[in-house]
Amino acid sequence: MINRRSFLSTAGAATGLAALTSPAPSTQAQPAPVPEATGPARFATVRVEGDRVRVETHTLSAEWHRGYLVALRSKSSGEEWVRVADTTQGAALELVYRGDEIVRVDDAKFGTITAHAISDQRAEVVFHGWDGDGVLVIGADPETGDLLVEPSAYSARPGVRACRWNLPGLRSNLELVAPFFQGVRLKLEDALVRNTHWAWPFFWEAGLAILQGTAGGFWVHTQDNRYRYKALQVGSAADPHRLSLDTEAFGPIDANLSAGGLVWRLNVFEGDWTTPADRYRDWLWRAYHLSADEAARPAWIHEVRFAVSWCPGAPEILDALARRLDPRRVLIHFPNWRTDPYDENYPAYVPSEAAKGFMAKGRAMGFRIMPHFNAVDMDPSHPAYAVLRDFQYRGIDRQDLRGWSWYQGRGLGVPESNASLSQNRDKKVMVKIHPGLAMWRSILGRSILEAAQALELESVFTDVTLVSHNLHNCLVEGMTSTEGMNRLIRHVAGLGRGLVVGAKA
Repeated sequence: MINRRSFLSTAGAATGLAALTSPAPSTQAQPAPVPEATGPARFATVRVEGDRVRVETHTLSAEWHRGYLVALRSKSSGEEWVRVADTTQGAALELVYRGDEIVRVDDAKFGTITAHAISDQRAEVVFHGWDGDGVLVIGADPETGDLLVEPSAYSARPGVRACRWNLPGLRSNLELVAPFFQGVRLKLEDALVRNTHWAWPFFWEAGLAILQGTAGGFWVHTQDNRYRYKALQVGSAADPHRLSLDTEAFGPIDANLSAGGLVWRLNVFEGDWTTPADRYRDWLWRAYHLSADEAARPAWIHEVRFAVSWCPGAPEILDALARRLDPRRVLIHFPNWRTDPYDENYPAYVPSEAAKGFMAKGRAMGFRIMPHFNAVDMDPSHPAYAVLRDFQYRGIDRQDLRGWSWYQGRGLGVPESNASLSQNRDKKVMVKIHPGLAMWRSILGRSILEAAQALELESVFTDVTLVSHNLHNCLVEGMTSTEGMNRLIRHVAGLGRGLVVGAKA
């Protein structure tokens, strides 16, 4: 069994304290077998009865109508977690365009919704609407008892960003347990989550959501190992007791007509939320071979008991800490160590003389010190910008440059003027370079390596590793920014004789 923090801190896209002793190129994760289950005999059947689809597995009973899941019941407890009485209000399947424009895919305007049996374990609900068409594939996994849902939709009108499947009718006493901000457990009516949209992986840090009742509940997740962008919509302005699951198309979306291709898995559980969380974590570890990464971590990582973030570089701070704590168990994040001011002139990482003295003193005392680097941000006034500028992040909707600036206590955004980009270092202007680009990893890696050698580093902190999302220029060298970020972290971990990489998670 795992606890809340250990699960939620590792299930997201970012890697925290990864330790590799040699470069590990990114590889496509392969699906792993499901462990043997115990309990009732495993089975799964899918039947079409007129315009309804009925699913039975050893864990659940489910019924579908017009693309909606209208009933979900636990076989073990008899509890019903979903109940939809009226399927004519709204649409089960929708298309999402830029600016969050929603287009129904249903029979509201002279269309049809029909159910078709494909096999004993699969059915299709086919939608032909006025403004779009789609297919909802419904299946079941006899090994796990999971209900499988694969939505897809398309239109003759370009600009499709996502396909959305709606799941209303959630029981009113359910709490949402989800990896937002490293983990929340809140009533669906709570203002912090009601009518909110969570894109993976920047906001929705892992592709699962757990609905916890008094003694059990149900959960939804996707076993995606292809870095597909997705999102979770929690509730709506009118109804908090619903979820919506988005499958996004890779940018650019200007000419895109369709979205789909992700399978969502739903199942019930007994007890508390850690039961499904355990299962998801086990899948994640197998699919991405994370046990090998864990085994490669040096022993000192597990001995850390106290951490200092944003530590000033004053040597007397080390003396004060050592009077109260064993330095060998203290991890220090050290931001202001370069000859340049903080968050200026990246990726220049040249240590100041004062920083060299602080690091040497701390190392001699036994402290573990991680200087601050940045994974994707760079200063457009840096000479390397001329080589990299074609691969800076651009927003999927507006194609705007993504990054930030900071001046006199407020953010200014990224300048849209080329002249302003190159002339405002004091405003801390930063643009983000796509980590899928090998040239960026090369430039950044060599700069970090030089600093690591000069300071005799065993560990580094790389900021902004969680900032990866769907982009106008989503794929660079065949990689999304999320896969590229994983590749970059592993590249940094393999520099020199190996570095421990602390990453923002």
